[in-house]
Amino acid sequence: MIQLLRTDSAHEDFQQLIPLLDRYLSVTDGDDHAFYNQFNRLDDINHVVLAYENKIAVGCGAFKKSIGDIAEIKRMFTMENARGKGVATKILIELEFWAKQLNFTKLQLETGINQPEAIGLYVKNGYTPIPNYDQYIGMPLSKCFEKPLNL
Repeated sequence: MIQLLRTDSAHEDFQQLIPLLDRYLSVTDGDDHAFYNQFNRLDDINHVVLAYENKIAVGCGAFKKSIGDIAEIKRMFTMENARGKGVATKILIELEFWAKQLNFTKLQLETGINQPEAIGLYVKNGYTPIPNYDQYIGMPLSKCFEKPLNL
């Protein structure tokens, strides 16, 4: 059974999952990893959800304030041995619920075109493609999405 925990980016389990995420992204992003990685700083992330299976952290996701009442989903990751169990969907739903509680009205995110599983996750959960925003404008490997949060 999957258990979820709301925390922040200082949590030890989150800190241990992030290098695994970055290793994975360095492969999917290829030569562009350094560009994308600069936007993944943890010091401005105060809302993290961790997923546990048998008391072991198997996934994470976060959001941070963007512009106005928009939050941006960041640092979504599921350990390989926990994939296909709905962990990422549970994390995403919890992030959405938490963002609603904090009066955000919309979530946005960026993922890579070389991450079809991530794209499938977001589409399955009601995110719609949008033009690339902010630092992702003009980045051909980026695909951006958004989802309104009905308050």
